[in-house]
Amino acid sequence: MSAADTTTPTEVPPLMSVPPPSAPPTPRRRRGSGATPWLLLAPCLLILGLVMGYPLVRLVTLSFQKFGQSQLWGFLPAQWIGFDNFTAVLGDGEFWAVVVRTIVFAAGCVIFTMVAGMLIALLLQRVSGWVKTLVNIALVASWGMPIIVATTVFKWLFDADYGILNALLSKLPGVEMIGHNWFASGPQGLAVIMLLVVWGAVPFVVITLSAGLTQVPAELEEAARLDGAGAWGVFRHVTLPILKPIIVMLTTLSVIWDMGVFPQVFVMRGGHPEPEFQILPTYSYDRAFVVNDYGQGSAIALITVLLLLGVVAVYMRQMLKIGEVE
Repeated sequence: MSAADTTTPTEVPPLMSVPPPSAPPTPRRRRGSGATPWLLLAPCLLILGLVMGYPLVRLVTLSFQKFGQSQLWGFLPAQWIGFDNFTAVLGDGEFWAVVVRTIVFAAGCVIFTMVAGMLIALLLQRVSGWVKTLVNIALVASWGMPIIVATTVFKWLFDADYGILNALLSKLPGVEMIGHNWFASGPQGLAVIMLLVVWGAVPFVVITLSAGLTQVPAELEEAARLDGAGAWGVFRHVTLPILKPIIVMLTTLSVIWDMGVFPQVFVMRGGHPEPEFQILPTYSYDRAFVVNDYGQGSAIALITVLLLLGVVAVYMRQMLKIGEVE
């Protein structure tokens, strides 16, 4: 008998079947989870509907009606006249002059606000801590100043007879500004009002951009400098792209706010802005409450709202593009 015959064959245990991996349990959606956000938003939406919904509906309604003093006091019913108010407004050359003036005024305010805000924000990154604290305190104080108070201060600064600015400029050699009326012409007066608007808007821009600058990685700036980029190159290729979403947001908000400037012009001109000082908000107010044509005043206000909605649409498109790139 050979050794092969005496060797007991090793029994191979049968293969155990491994059960297939079970699919992960599908998370069960909580009942009512889709309605929870709407329930939480309901109080805010209700307040917005009460505060803004009714005035907006009333504005649209008046823009399609003939509504004057007689209708206001109830002597005559409001008469529906369709698009006649819009036709009269859009066919008025004075209205288009006001539109151009408003666009130029708002564009100037936005450009100077963004440029000054960016420069101040960049400078605050290069000063000591106590200087930055003092500047921030001054910015918050000017930002929190009521518009009427700020307008009164600027009226005193630019007063023809007692204004401190005329007195300071007159101290320069060969300059005589005592008695100079800054509001004798529309461009000069609007430049003063533009300065007032920029002065009140810069603090918000500076604080927001300063917060955004803290998110710029110092390593990227250092790498750009090592590659030979100067200060402008670092700002253009590193800082500016990171700040782009914030700049787009601030620019859009500035356009909306500056297109709706009313108290600065109204108070600066003593409640009766001259034709060369009229912008869309004051023009709508005068047409409604001075001329007592509430229908055309509402039509002008509605056209202004539509213009601002166009700005918002551009803003949303830019933000969506930024989101797709990121």
